[in-house]
Amino acid sequence: MGEATPARLYATLVGGVLVIAGIIGFFYNASFGSGADGGIGDDKHYEVFGLLAVNGWHNLVHIATGLLGLVAAGYAARTYALGLGLVYLVIAIWGFIVVEQPYGTILDFIPVNNEDNFLHLILGLTGLAAGAATPAVSRPAEAKPA
Repeated sequence: MGEATPARLYATLVGGVLVIAGIIGFFYNASFGSGADGGIGDDKHYEVFGLLAVNGWHNLVHIATGLLGLVAAGYAARTYALGLGLVYLVIAIWGFIVVEQPYGTILDFIPVNNEDNFLHLILGLTGLAAGAATPAVSRPAEAKPA
């Protein structure tokens, strides 16, 4: 599996937490609604722990990106950390732009609020930092046939 690196730690921890968060999110809102409220409305039971806006689509995105992290931890942790970090940074910026109190939606079906946006910002920055702190793996030169 290789040595422990910041990117591998990020992929494992963030991947595991995202999978768990996605599963927990379905207990709060399993609706696959869309539109201006992203299928969440103004009801507090659609916020995980009273903070993070979710719906079925948001939960599936967390599960998918989490599983990808768990798989990538073994062989592409740096790529995952940099890639997911960049994606979450873009999502955070996009979310800050679209949030109108108290919610906004990304792609008109994934609900976000400012708490989500700050969490996405943290995930993005830590992913980029973990990827940058992990040296790129150079592949050994193949032996040339004699």
